Amino acid sequence: MGKKQKIVLPPELPPEISEDEIEVSDEDLQFVNDNRDYAGFVSTLDTQSITRHVNRVADVKEDALESLYEKRLKKKSLEKEKEENVLEVDRVDALPVKTLDGKLYYRTVPKVSQESENATSGDLDIGDHEADGVDKSLVKLTKVEKRAKLKRMKREAKKQPKEVAKVEEVQQAPQAVVLAEVEKEITAEEANERQKYKLAELGTALLMDPESNIKSLKEMLQISKEGDHSIAVLGLKSLLAVFKDIIPGYRIRLPTEKEQEMVVSQAVKKMRFYESTLLSVYKAYLQRLIALEKQSSFKRVAIRCICTLLDAVPHFNFRESLVAAVIQNISSPDDVVRKLCCATVKSLFTNEGKHGGEATVEVVQWIAEYVKAHDCQLHPDSIEVFMSLSCDEDLGRAEMPTANNKVRNKKTKKRKNFEDPQQLQESGKKKSRQELISKTRNEVNADFKAASFTQDVRERKRMQSETLSAVFQTFFRILKHTMLSMTARDKGISFE
Repeated sequence: MGKKQKIVLPPELPPEISEDEIEVSDEDLQFVNDNRDYAGFVSTLDTQSITRHVNRVADVKEDALESLYEKRLKKKSLEKEKEENVLEVDRVDALPVKTLDGKLYYRTVPKVSQESENATSGDLDIGDHEADGVDKSLVKLTKVEKRAKLKRMKREAKKQPKEVAKVEEVQQAPQAVVLAEVEKEITAEEANERQKYKLAELGTALLMDPESNIKSLKEMLQISKEGDHSIAVLGLKSLLAVFKDIIPGYRIRLPTEKEQEMVVSQAVKKMRFYESTLLSVYKAYLQRLIALEKQSSFKRVAIRCICTLLDAVPHFNFRESLVAAVIQNISSPDDVVRKLCCATVKSLFTNEGKHGGEATVEVVQWIAEYVKAHDCQLHPDSIEVFMSLSCDEDLGRAEMPTANNKVRNKKTKKRKNFEDPQQLQESGKKKSRQELISKTRNEVNADFKAASFTQDVRERKRMQSETLSAVFQTFFRILKHTMLSMTARDKGISFE
């Protein structure tokens, strides 16, 4: 059997438009008038034969053609109904589909009309009445039935706005959530940028004029406490740079109560306020670093700041806190932290001119206590730092009294005893003046020694002896521990 031939209907003709509705521009008329030779063939066209040829379908009867045209009309009407009964999804919630011909089709959802629901409910009521064999138009409702009908109608009227509101909420919910998240991210980023600019402004002002802008230190410390992780790290680093630049080359001594009661000039008051503010903020900054050093997310940053401060300003106040924090991490399992601490200790040992040797004694004693507390269970790098220590073998030689000096002192004492009493009375006034001058000189020298880091020979000798005693104590403790461990190991092997 041969295949059934498919009937292809001719395409639809464009809709007929009256000549009054057609608008022709002046440019089109001018173009046709100028090119009459090219447009002359249009007037000679046989429109009837063309329409007959277009509408013709080969080997098909007229009844079959009519049925085909009816099917085409029904199909178009069904497509229109589908388009009317469908809701297009919001383009924000669903992406469109692009066909090969370049058209975009957006997702749709079937729309349940209220009229169809009402119609179905009405059909059910009619069906119930018809099942009873009674026509609804001929029967009058009783009072009870009327009340029930009114209640049902009120319930349906209340449900309709609720359903519409639910649909609107469902459509608006995803958009509102996305917008809220985006707004939060934007506000957080803007706040971080503002805090960064604020830190930069405050730091620049402090570096330019520390005495006038010393109050900005508190604000910078507050920003480093309130911000997120990145702002906190940036605040700690900014404060580190500022403190390295503005910390003076001497230890600050706050005035006593008696000194505060004294009347002083405005310059002295300003200097006292500057030093007290600097010292209080510096103390709070060190406490913040020591607290953050215990947190894993801030450990490296905090240790880096502590080591940098101890290396840059070992002479300043609160050095003991910095030394304690460095020694506690000198045997850290983290390679970065351990290398930072060891490098800082080595720098203190080699650059004693910054602190006069006092920091060296403190660090060596701290290491000795740390070795004792941990029973010698430390990383080798923590003991290797002793290799950077240096000792002065010529200490005390310049102060050794010679025999000639002793003889001379004895002779001068005898001469003074044999002098005349008149000469002694005349020279009494001169001695009193010389004593006053010598006292003032001694006070000035004492203040100068306290301000500078150059100790006398006795002080240097004392510090060197304390350093050597702590080093030998650590050395012999480690030797004793290794000997005990070796003997215990040998005994265990012999018993086996």
